[in-house]
Amino acid sequence: MTDISQNTPGPEGSHAGSLLQQSDRTRKRNAAERRFRGYGIAAITVGLLMLAVLVFTIVSRGTGAFQQTFITLDVELLESKLDKSGTRDLDAIKKVTTFGYAPLIKNAVQAKVVELGIETDLKAKAMAGILSKNAAAQLRAYVLENPDQIGETVTFRFLASSRVDGYLKGRVSRDSIVNDKSISPAQLDLVDALVTAGVAAKTFNLDFITGADASDARPEAAGMGVSMMGSLFMMLVVLALALPIGVAASIYLEEFAPKNWLTDVIEVNISNLAAVPSIVFGILGLAVFINYMHLPMSAPLVGGLVLTLMTLPTVIISTRASLKSVPPSIRDAALGVGASRMQAVFHHVLPLAAPGILTGTIIGLAQALGETAPLLLIGMVGFIASNAPETLADGLLAPNSAMPAQIYEWAKRADPAFYERAWGGIIILLIFLVTMNTVAVILRRRFERRW
Repeated sequence: MTDISQNTPGPEGSHAGSLLQQSDRTRKRNAAERRFRGYGIAAITVGLLMLAVLVFTIVSRGTGAFQQTFITLDVELLESKLDKSGTRDLDAIKKVTTFGYAPLIKNAVQAKVVELGIETDLKAKAMAGILSKNAAAQLRAYVLENPDQIGETVTFRFLASSRVDGYLKGRVSRDSIVNDKSISPAQLDLVDALVTAGVAAKTFNLDFITGADASDARPEAAGMGVSMMGSLFMMLVVLALALPIGVAASIYLEEFAPKNWLTDVIEVNISNLAAVPSIVFGILGLAVFINYMHLPMSAPLVGGLVLTLMTLPTVIISTRASLKSVPPSIRDAALGVGASRMQAVFHHVLPLAAPGILTGTIIGLAQALGETAPLLLIGMVGFIASNAPETLADGLLAPNSAMPAQIYEWAKRADPAFYERAWGGIIILLIFLVTMNTVAVILRRRFERRW
């Protein structure tokens, strides 16, 4: 029996150390490993810290958009102003414009100030200036829907102006309005008195989620609802085109196409298209769908077609990867029991690859949902003064915007209230994106098979 002792010479004439004692080289290697592990932990920590800062910034700046200041007033719907004939003829009532409703709002504000005993030197017009310019339109819409209420006194919750809302949210101060012609210190004194009396208060603003965009003069009335519908119809177009075309192309290239130089060129170009900047697809959509095919500009149908071109490479690549992940033995077994090549693919391979295909499709849709550059080139950034589309044709062909384009439009406007709404729109968009990615992960884990 041979005894290997510590006196056995090493490779350089030195004696080997004990197995329980680390050599210098081992200590250096372990130290390097610890440093590498520390670098990794530091990188993850920095990444999580930056993510936390990003989320905190978005939430802190965007949550204000979901709250809005409302002022409650009792408005007397004078028959002498709204229906002079007294016949309740709707066509005659429609002839009264929003300018005809302005005196009713002035009277309501003045009456509320007198009722509460608030002392102010403001005139009726200046008092009404604390309300949104949307108040008259809101009042007119109510009267047209309820003409039988003419002659009655009705309680309304009107939006406050963007300056008043900003004052109550801390965005506007008395020092910052020195040169502001839209609000005065006396009006802020009136607002403070109304808040104390409970007439003016901040509440949840559902119209921000369900409403349409507004003009520069009415930022407090702007909402994301219509642009959300535009994004929905675009995603329907993308899903209806990208999924069948992308899956069919993937099946052919992976299972049936001959391996030659032509398929190699096609595969290389598909991979290259996945890396093409999205604005290039916007230029292509502008040239082909609008200038050549004369499809309506700013329509969700055109936006969906452009985003389909951009999403197809992602769907094809993910679908091919899913088909490759199915073991060849599945195909061989199907062919061995007499199935045709097409039966083996569609009856056995494709169902097993479905989780990966669904995951890739949902991720592609999420990527398309957040794209802005292609939509800028096809005109989906304009102010759309309309309600939600009522039919499928209107949803696809009527001019509309999309969530990322709406956020971009608000961010470039001058009023700080629009900037706040841009942050709120980012929160809504992120909720959609996180939801779609979560669904993709759940579907993948639910239906995934491990081989």
